[in-house]
Order: sequence, then structure tokens, then C-alpha cells
Amino acid sequence: MSDVKRFTFPQSRRLKSPAEFERVFARKRSASDNVLIVYACENGLGHTRLGCSVSKKVGNAVVRNRYKRLFREAFRLAQHELATGVDFVLIPRPGPEPTMEEVKASLVKLAKQAARRLEPPA
Repeated sequence: MSDVKRFTFPQSRRLKSPAEFERVFARKRSASDNVLIVYACENGLGHTRLGCSVSKKVGNAVVRNRYKRLFREAFRLAQHELATGVDFVLIPRPGPEPTMEEVKASLVKLAKQAARRLEPPA
């Protein structure tokens, strides 16, 4: 049963405090496309964590919460494809609300790019 991938999203996989978000933003490693901006920072843990930052520019509370649910679900489904030991903060790009497939594909692609930028040059 150790081979089975669990698609859960427990509290330990979330960025919660403002200090954790600030640490990720201060590292200044990001990647973006027309759907998302992904910031990345090493966390020293054995797993990946996610934070969502959705501005009031995106819309009212209903729209912002829908984006956060979309981001959390995309992360939950794609977490085994992402680099371990990294914190990610997702920020939506302006425009029409993306689909789950668009967010998931964008998250996987951009998370790999941002994690690659964390590595020191060889």
C-alpha cells in the first residue's frame, strides 16, 4: 500500500501565516503564463505546500473563493507531479476564469519552471 498515491490536501500542505507568504515572495523566484503566476521557495520539508493569493481586482468574495477552490483542487490532483520540498504561491492572471484542466496544466508547467530557478547554477 506504500505505492498508492494519496490525493489529499491536509493542513500540513498549506501556507497559512503572512510570514510564510512573505518568505516565498522575498525569494523572488517565479514563472507565469496567461493563467497563473507561480512563486516558489524552498521549505526544508519533505513535501510541497501551497498558498493562494487572490486580489480584490479579480472580483468579489464569491469569485475570489471560487479561484481559491480551483487552485486547491488543481494542486491536490497534481501534487505528485510537483517538486518536493518547495512552497508555491499561486496568483491568478486577469481575464476570464480558467477551467480546472487549464489551471492544472499551467500549475504543473510553471511549478517545474519556478523550481528549476531555485537550483543553484552548475
